[in-house]
Amino acid sequence: MQTVWKGSIAFGLVSIPVRLVSATEERDVQLRQVHKADGGRIKYRRFCSVDGEEVPYREIAKGYELGEDDLVVLTDEDMANLPIASTKAVEVLSFADRDAIDPIALSRAYFAAPTGDTKPYRLLHDTLVATDKVAIVKLALRQRERLATIRPQDGVLVVHTMLWPDELRKPQFDFMDESVDVRPQELEMATMFVNAFERGFDPDEYHDDYREALHQLVDAKVAGHDLVRPPAAAEDGSNVIDLMDALRASVERVGEDASAAGPQAAAAKAPKSVKKPAARKPAAAKKPPARKPAAAKKTVTRKAAATKKTPAKKQPAKKSTARRKTA
Repeated sequence: MQTVWKGSIAFGLVSIPVRLVSATEERDVQLRQVHKADGGRIKYRRFCSVDGEEVPYREIAKGYELGEDDLVVLTDEDMANLPIASTKAVEVLSFADRDAIDPIALSRAYFAAPTGDTKPYRLLHDTLVATDKVAIVKLALRQRERLATIRPQDGVLVVHTMLWPDELRKPQFDFMDESVDVRPQELEMATMFVNAFERGFDPDEYHDDYREALHQLVDAKVAGHDLVRPPAAAEDGSNVIDLMDALRASVERVGEDASAAGPQAAAAKAPKSVKKPAARKPAAAKKPPARKPAAAKKTVTRKAAATKKTPAKKQPAKKSTARRKTA
């Protein structure tokens, strides 16, 4: 399992070296956006809204909007100087009851595996089990300071990140002010229904029916040869000859099948949706315009960009006047 963080947990004067690995994984079926006609993958490019030029990733910074027209540009150097919890050491701030943690505040779970002596690790684990407590910590993970709990489960320590209190919404709905009376007979009948179906919770009894059906749909498409093969990017014209040979061989094979099995059987067995479009030549790489290094912090005034709908139809755009303020 991939390590997402490596450091140590400070349990009083005891230091426990650990590494974090994700305790969950998404099992969704990954579907890509493609062109319906030829199966080509849809790609997104980063374009500047002012000059219409494509911007390389190394020239992208973070910006904080002050208003409709003004923003402050923050560089990597600015972000590196922010005060944040240590990225290598986590100190236990306090201990709390398990029930004191609001489940809504829990975010993502990680297994904490020891990377050194396992005795201090086992000591913290067994102490949390004996006291039925969780440890409250703060750690820097994925360039953010996060609040988290450490709790024992199945013989390992689980680090469960949490949302900050101001990130939790309070329920505010009109029906909460309505006066609704539930009769004792109704409550008693509903309680009997709950008790009759009380079986506990076994996760293995439940399945993702949608994901299983989607897998079956994909398998059926593959078995029925309902495939679309997008052309591979070619650096020269050699792939065009290979593709033409493949198309010619495919046509000849269909002809041989038709002559051997008869026209009706060949028409029934021949794949109807196999499409092999012609190879596309790679577009010439566009070099980004040279840009002067930006100041560490600056405030930019943005004006409405020229009316350009897509970068393909590029028109000379007027550079918007930038007003720099002292950050």
